[in-house]
Amino acid sequence: MLSEVLPLRHASRELVRELGFLQGRDASTSLSHSHIHTLIEIERRGILPQAELPSLLRLDKSTTSRIVAELVARRWLKVRSSDEDARARLLALTPAGRAKVNVVHREANARVEQALAVLGENERSVVVRGMELYARALERSRRQAAYAIRPIEARDRAAVARLIRTVMPEFGAKGPGYAINDPEVDDMFAAYRGKRSAYFVVVRGGVGAGEVVGGAGYAPLAGGDRATCELRKMYFMPEVRGLGLGQRLLADCLAGAKSAGFRRMYLETLARMTAARALYERNGFRRLHHPAGNTGHFSCDAFYLKKLC
Repeated sequence: MLSEVLPLRHASRELVRELGFLQGRDASTSLSHSHIHTLIEIERRGILPQAELPSLLRLDKSTTSRIVAELVARRWLKVRSSDEDARARLLALTPAGRAKVNVVHREANARVEQALAVLGENERSVVVRGMELYARALERSRRQAAYAIRPIEARDRAAVARLIRTVMPEFGAKGPGYAINDPEVDDMFAAYRGKRSAYFVVVRGGVGAGEVVGGAGYAPLAGGDRATCELRKMYFMPEVRGLGLGQRLLADCLAGAKSAGFRRMYLETLARMTAARALYERNGFRRLHHPAGNTGHFSCDAFYLKKLC
């Protein structure tokens, strides 16, 4: 991956320099970059609670409070108390603030338009899509830092059972023929202690934390050959979906299964679990027309297989 990391880091440095972010202020508007971002975020929302500003700007509270005070002093922002909570401060642009944002947009739009003009149509599409993907990846990576993946421990028994019994009914998977009814649900720690099986949990707050918010594992496919394992019970609580943790967890399961000597990984899921199926397909799982092995999960309606070597 280093062959991709180094060129991307170089391109990022060049981008920062070309956009003038190493300078204290934007050359065309004489505003600091933090002031510009603050004005734009408030413009986008019309009225913005000040408490939300630090997370939007990725800055600490004291810094954002200073920025707000400076913008209020320039009469570009106005502050009022919330009707619901007098302690909550609501931010809005003044007419002068809206005029300043219009200048920011005009100058920035012109600069970007000039840059895009030197590219062909296909190249422009690549740039736009690539920037969107890169920004999203950076955000997901930052948010992922609050979570860790580790092998299941004895203390996780109740939490993992609760995870499974919370998520599966969300997708209508709570009747006969679903994994929610498997006896192993009550003690996933004991069920995955075999030499050729493992179960991993996603925990909030680091490796030593105990709040389980996701999990997945692998084990020999029941009724299958020795070369085939099954990806089992991969679920996430709603608040952590979309962070890319599924990709990391699946990668750990694939690597573990391959190290355990398996040559294929099989899985069963539901056609309506579209996000999960998209993850599997992005990672090379091929859709099957019929189930394999003898899992007992006769209510599943989507089956996949991936070669591990």
